[in-house]
Amino acid sequence: MSLANVTSMESTPDDPARSGPRRWGVFFAGIWLLYLAAPVEQGWKHRDRLSGWIGIAATAAFAVVYLAVFVALRFRSEGTPFRAMQSRPLALAVLAVQTVLAITMCLAIGQQGTAAAVYIGVLCVICLGTRWGWFFGVLTALAAYTASITVPGWHEDRGLLFGILVATLAIWGISQAVNRNIEVLAVREENAQLALADERNRFARDLHDILGHSLTVITVKAELASRLIDVDPARAKVEVEELERLSRDALADVRRAVEGYRELTLPGELARARAALAAAEIDAELPNSADEVPGDLRELFAWTIREGVTNVLRHSGARSCAVVLDADAVEVRDDGRGLAEAAVGSGNGLAGLRERASALGATVVTADLRPGFSLRVIAP
Repeated sequence: MSLANVTSMESTPDDPARSGPRRWGVFFAGIWLLYLAAPVEQGWKHRDRLSGWIGIAATAAFAVVYLAVFVALRFRSEGTPFRAMQSRPLALAVLAVQTVLAITMCLAIGQQGTAAAVYIGVLCVICLGTRWGWFFGVLTALAAYTASITVPGWHEDRGLLFGILVATLAIWGISQAVNRNIEVLAVREENAQLALADERNRFARDLHDILGHSLTVITVKAELASRLIDVDPARAKVEVEELERLSRDALADVRRAVEGYRELTLPGELARARAALAAAEIDAELPNSADEVPGDLRELFAWTIREGVTNVLRHSGARSCAVVLDADAVEVRDDGRGLAEAAVGSGNGLAGLRERASALGATVVTADLRPGFSLRVIAP
């Protein structure tokens, strides 16, 4: 019977041939069949009688069926519970066959045939699982012990009783460990899928924030250049050159986002906001310095300014925009048409900003000023 060695059968190889530990698991299961040498030896001693050969044949058949169960266990689907066969009738049929062969061994060669009872206890757990496996395993142990004290000519064998119960307990413990490992692997796989989905959402959010702002500024400058091309060609040329620079910056931002090390700076966003608002001919009131903002809030405040200014350029129709910045809060407000709270809450950019703020314990507050709109992030 294979006890500790059954664990080696639980690797999850990629090849369908089940090479490696599972292959060797069957081999080690076969080693434990050496304990059936005693019944074979007893049958050989009586080879001059038919009963001796019947005992040898029954022992051989018993060993073949036992190994077949381990082969079935080896080829079960990965991720399924520790059980050789999922069909309960088939499992009961296998145990019935083994029981008949064990009884035949006992009738043919005597008490030496009770060695098969230990293997039956192991097979009960492998074929039936916990509840029914324990029931039939204990029943097998009691039946074998009772036979040892009631059959004429046999002697009481408490060691057999102990051996059956210990073998059943050992294989049950291994099955529980294997099943727990299967559950852990399933949870890990689910967590990996959730982490992948979360990373995809994060990347989509960041890409939206990067391209949303950059493309908005590019669009505004392109419109301005289009209006200036006839009335002020020199200014239009400057705007076109600025468009080229912005497009290159946007491409660089996307590359950094893909590579996972994009850096966003608060002074850089203030400079971008100033240039974008000027290009859109919106009066801008922005701080000249961000030195008072703590380091752990600078990236969050930079995202806030980027999202707020992007919304001003896209939706507000404002004539002026102000950014108010201090050590624990940042606000972007305009004098435009304002936005309904429901419309604001549905935006991907603001949803991403709320996620970032929540990670730092900060709060995003939006307000329809009528006229105007305010986006504010307050640190805890």
